[in-house]
Amino acid sequence: MRLTFLGTGTSQGVPLLACSCRVCTSADPRDRRFRSSVWIEDPPLSIVIDTSPDFRSQALRAGIPRLDAVLYTHSHADHIAGFDDLRTYSVKNGNRIPIYADPFTLSRLEKAFDYAFNVRERSPAYVCPEPHPITGPFSIGPLTFTPLPVPHGTITTTGFRMDHHGQPRVAYLPDCAAVPGTIRDLIRQIPVLVIDGLREEPHPTHLTIAQAIEISQDVRAAQTWLTHLTHQTLHAERDATLPPPIRLAYDSLQLSL
Repeated sequence: MRLTFLGTGTSQGVPLLACSCRVCTSADPRDRRFRSSVWIEDPPLSIVIDTSPDFRSQALRAGIPRLDAVLYTHSHADHIAGFDDLRTYSVKNGNRIPIYADPFTLSRLEKAFDYAFNVRERSPAYVCPEPHPITGPFSIGPLTFTPLPVPHGTITTTGFRMDHHGQPRVAYLPDCAAVPGTIRDLIRQIPVLVIDGLREEPHPTHLTIAQAIEISQDVRAAQTWLTHLTHQTLHAERDATLPPPIRLAYDSLQLSL
């Protein structure tokens, strides 16, 4: 089982358009960040979480050959705008692509991409989503996904704890302003925690790096990777100051789970 970071950046990506700061002009490839998304492999199973505006470039770079399902955390543009680029995978699957999201997110996807969800009018050459509302834990092959609802401004996003053959392996919480105690209890001593660590300064809808560190230490994650990073964080500089076992994630990083 393997997790690949397709993107580790915030909603505008890094480098930021029209910005000449030291991060946006950095020569370190770890400072170039597509919008946040991950690819989960447990061969032959292949799953992505979120389809960012960069999804086509992410899939080409990672060499994603097929997809069995797509999971969505929420309906903000930086997490759904690449939806139409699922068409190749949909066609490969026999004109179907299973989509998992909470009911509100599914309703937003259906509104944004009505041409795909309208079964009477859609073309089989385009994306043919097979919606699966998330109302509790669900399984895809040997993987079980436990939804982790967390606050993100005025909405709730769905993170996921992924268990392999019944054993917790990784928790993914890319967009959140807090992690309530009930959710922390579900991820205690998780082998791998991937969590929002937007920047140093407080933000109304995201965790700061310090807040992410506190959560990691509280749940005693074996290893933690911070994602959804802005152009205010220079990778080499900030990564060197983090307490072990907490690190900054970067695009194309692969973790064995």
